[in-house]
Amino acid sequence: MIADQNIRCGGESAILNIFSSCENYEEDIGTINKLIQSCSQSKESLKSLYVMFKKSVFAVGFSITSDYQLAEDCVSETFVRLTQIKHFDPKKGDGAGYIITIARNVALELRRRHRHDDESFLVQSYGVADHTVENSIYINELLMCLNDKQRQIVVLKCCSELTFKQIAKIMKCPESTVKSRYNRAIAILQEKAGVNSEK
Repeated sequence: MIADQNIRCGGESAILNIFSSCENYEEDIGTINKLIQSCSQSKESLKSLYVMFKKSVFAVGFSITSDYQLAEDCVSETFVRLTQIKHFDPKKGDGAGYIITIARNVALELRRRHRHDDESFLVQSYGVADHTVENSIYINELLMCLNDKQRQIVVLKCCSELTFKQIAKIMKCPESTVKSRYNRAIAILQEKAGVNSEK
């Protein structure tokens, strides 16, 4: 197991780096916004957005639905909805946050539609390698310790690499609330993993 690894945000052994090695958005906001604007007419634009955001969208979907198949459905539906966008101004707005907001809304819809009696996280395998499966099981166990909002914030921050300001906008709550929930969530994860907090 990986209980002795450092799970604080950042670094190769950060908890969500293990959970889902998501993309770094090297493209600037303007480029992402232009791709969103043109993706309804351009397969290339849609493909570029898919490559950039598919892992983050999956991570958001899984953090909300607790179901591998529903998370995959979330990815598909998110990019279908992107092709249906009619009004998006590339000069304003936050393209990355916009996509993650769509993904979160889709995941919440899927969870409502397919709510199971057992609300606990399903143990899922993310790959064929034994260590990948082992890490995935361990991460699922850790994330079960968080409530729904804490789990979403941790995934949005660590997987999707959004700022607290972006997350606050997506979750429709004050930035200070997001920060406090995130810090509490990280403290819980550190405690459960047996990692001492550094003051």
